[in-house]
Amino acid sequence: MHLPVQLTWLIPALPAVAAAVIAAVPARRPGLGAGLALAALAGSLILALLALAGALADPAARLIHTFTWFDLGHGAIRLGWLLDPLGTLLAVMVATVGLLIFTFSLGYLRDDPRAKQFFCFLSLFAGAMLGLLLANSLLLLFLCWELVGLASYLLIGFWFQRPAAARAARKAFITTRIGDLGLLLGLVWLQDATGTLLLFDGGRGVLETEALGALAGASTVGGLAVSTAIGLLLFCGAAGKSGQVPLHVWLPDAMEGPTPVSALIHAAPMVAAGVFLVARVYPLLAADLALASVPVHALTVVATVGAITALFGAAVAVAQDDIKRVLAFSTVSQLGYMMLAAGTGAWTAAIFHLLTHACFQALLFLSAGSVIHATHHEQDIRRLGGLRRRLPVTCATFTIGMMALAGVPFLFSGFWSKEAILHAAHGWSVSALPFHVALAAVALTAFYMTRLLAEVFAGAPRGHGAETAHESPAVMTIPLVLLAAASIGLGFLGTPWWPWLQSTLDPAFQPEPGGAGLMAVSIALVAAGILAGWSRYGRLPRTSPEAADPLARIVPRLHRALAARLGCDELYAATFGRLCTALAAATTALDRSVWDGCIRLLAQLGAYTGLVSRETDEDVLNSGFNAAGDGLRAGGRAYSRTQTGDAHGYVWMLAAGFVLVTLAVLLGGVR
Repeated sequence: MHLPVQLTWLIPALPAVAAAVIAAVPARRPGLGAGLALAALAGSLILALLALAGALADPAARLIHTFTWFDLGHGAIRLGWLLDPLGTLLAVMVATVGLLIFTFSLGYLRDDPRAKQFFCFLSLFAGAMLGLLLANSLLLLFLCWELVGLASYLLIGFWFQRPAAARAARKAFITTRIGDLGLLLGLVWLQDATGTLLLFDGGRGVLETEALGALAGASTVGGLAVSTAIGLLLFCGAAGKSGQVPLHVWLPDAMEGPTPVSALIHAAPMVAAGVFLVARVYPLLAADLALASVPVHALTVVATVGAITALFGAAVAVAQDDIKRVLAFSTVSQLGYMMLAAGTGAWTAAIFHLLTHACFQALLFLSAGSVIHATHHEQDIRRLGGLRRRLPVTCATFTIGMMALAGVPFLFSGFWSKEAILHAAHGWSVSALPFHVALAAVALTAFYMTRLLAEVFAGAPRGHGAETAHESPAVMTIPLVLLAAASIGLGFLGTPWWPWLQSTLDPAFQPEPGGAGLMAVSIALVAAGILAGWSRYGRLPRTSPEAADPLARIVPRLHRALAARLGCDELYAATFGRLCTALAAATTALDRSVWDGCIRLLAQLGAYTGLVSRETDEDVLNSGFNAAGDGLRAGGRAYSRTQTGDAHGYVWMLAAGFVLVTLAVLLGGVR
């Protein structure tokens, strides 16, 4: 049984409609709102599975349904839906992970008075994300893209009474809007160049041969192909949404929202949008590769930015003390891996890592949420410790997620997807530097995740929250167990010996032989990172919250710099922040000294004009009309005196008049 492509709209519509209904549910019935959200997303998951079955029946085919949104001048704005393995696989992933996060939220926000609003925002987020994945129009994708941004703003700032949460929400919204401006400009340019924003349209879509050839054949400023320039603008939006350097600064601060929000944003649904966009428009980004005259290729920029982001995120995570911030920077790093894979041509490896990352990162964030819930909202890893015995299920699932993220062979899914990325980077003919950067990030990832595991679960409790911790309820631990199972099993869908996932996403995919030596190097780096982390943090665990970090004792300056996130926020505050402040001050001065003066002048001119108009009206027009009226009234009064009502008087007047008329006639005849 397959889902007809004409009914694809139901997949995002169910949670979107649920969000609207939940908004109208009385606040005193939060359970009803949560039930509607879960039921709607479960329905979307069932429909997404049916759509996936239809897409997998013939992976090379694309099921398309287009329709006219509205007529515009001589043309029409057309939107559409697309069912293919890429979109439907990710839709199933988003719905599955989202459903587990929704379930976890039942326990995590059980006592929150605004739980109803939370599930409303979650449903809006899920509906927008599902619409984004299944769109056959970049315009429809952009509409859903912006709804995802709105929902993330509402979720990050859900606890808006906390100043830090309100600031984080504004920061996320503004930073992603910067990237989205580039995306919007790219879409406008693409519409102007091709006359459509449909991805596939019977040979006329922007990702089909005719349009790609025209875009690559035309050049713009600096010798760039039009396809390159548009691709770079589209990548700006992807970089903002997926937290790539330099637009990464919002992602760690998104931790201020409830932990389920962190899992929703960092694990898959939101950050998947940027990587998905790059994978979806990959033919456009790769259209300029055959042009040797192009000074910069779009995919080269993607790979470079991805490599920098992977190393940056891993390095900064080493020195963070907030459990959620460590995981946040790990997300930044892993997203860098995905962009590196896409930039080196292995977009299927990027999607493979996106799918595995969705499971193990959601597992890590929800396990961290279980820790925070059990320790009375303690997030500082220096004040945790000793939770291995108090939270056995959470410890076991967190360990599985840690091993998957670190790339421990051969059981865990992150190992296989990471190896696919490293293999692609190693074979990239443009430069070997991104590959070596990725190897450094591999070792750092194993190190900081071992540090995190040891600080939280090893040793003895170092704070009141850790001393009184208790395992979370089943409604929170069951999603952890399911995600742990997925973090193990999902990797076997894309091994070098059975690359089912890559072949399904790209029927032309051909696995490259070899790679055993590279795999051995990667395994050695993972082992070195784990051993270094355990020797520093596990073998000699911290004894008190005030004890210095071992890394801070060895390289204090480097540790301080990494703890301060290499000063990116301060750099932005000193440059763009001051520039914006200066522009605001100049605008204020211009407003007060020029525009206000002009407005006051116009106001005075208006008052003077009103005064002149009033004087003219009162002294000229009114006086003339008053004089005429007075004359008419006087005449009327004189005439009214003749109207006495006396019949005899009227007869005498008629007689007198007759005499006068007779005399006048006689006198006239005599003459």
